Amino acid sequence: MTLLRDEDLAAAFDHASRSYDALVAANPGYHADLRRSVRRLGLPGQGRGLRLLDLGCGTGASTAALRSVLPAAEVTAVDASAGMLGRAAAKPWADGVTFVHAPAERLTEAGVSGPFDAVFAAYLLRNVTDPDAVLAAARGLLRAGGRLCVHDYTLSGRRVDRAVWTLVCRGVVQPAATLLGDGRLYRHLWRSVVEFDTAGRFAHRLRTAGFDQVRALPLPGWQTGIAHTFVARRPYGHGAEA
Repeated sequence: MTLLRDEDLAAAFDHASRSYDALVAANPGYHADLRRSVRRLGLPGQGRGLRLLDLGCGTGASTAALRSVLPAAEVTAVDASAGMLGRAAAKPWADGVTFVHAPAERLTEAGVSGPFDAVFAAYLLRNVTDPDAVLAAARGLLRAGGRLCVHDYTLSGRRVDRAVWTLVCRGVVQPAATLLGDGRLYRHLWRSVVEFDTAGRFAHRLRTAGFDQVRALPLPGWQTGIAHTFVARRPYGHGAEA
């Protein structure tokens, strides 16, 4: 199969939105790992006075992680799938969370404007047609010194990690998703990971996009070597340091 992109991918996520949370709940550590990645941003004071952009918020799991770790921050959560976004927006949220329906490539057109203190992107970059353009847009929305966190399945490059990922997808995730009528989306999920950057290549992509202080941090458990947190910074101008 070819990878799903743009409107086709958004439509597939629209259809899967009704069962997405149930499948996520079957993944051990899913929500804890998102919170771990938020903590790795190292933002102070429970986020008080900070503006955060949740890029590709899905049904709101990443939004909930941001609010759990940084409850005083203002969060703008964006997704291209109206179905996923609708599920997210329907959940109970404290003040300070705004949801916007827009592709990551067209944030300005949707009225999303910076500067943000941090951008959080979970399970997004391997799903967009032009990841470099999305990284450039994220960098442009960050203040100088602002931080980017990318949380995603990014293989280490070892054969064993690809084998484990394939086993989990084909043995567990795809059969369950097929029963729910979403097999095509989850076949895309498997392929989008094996065809995207390894962790090392993605770290290089971040540096090429103009970020510094790039770190690739593995996530624990069965996902070690399969999923990573990437933390990076928009540099200060004229060589100034924080």
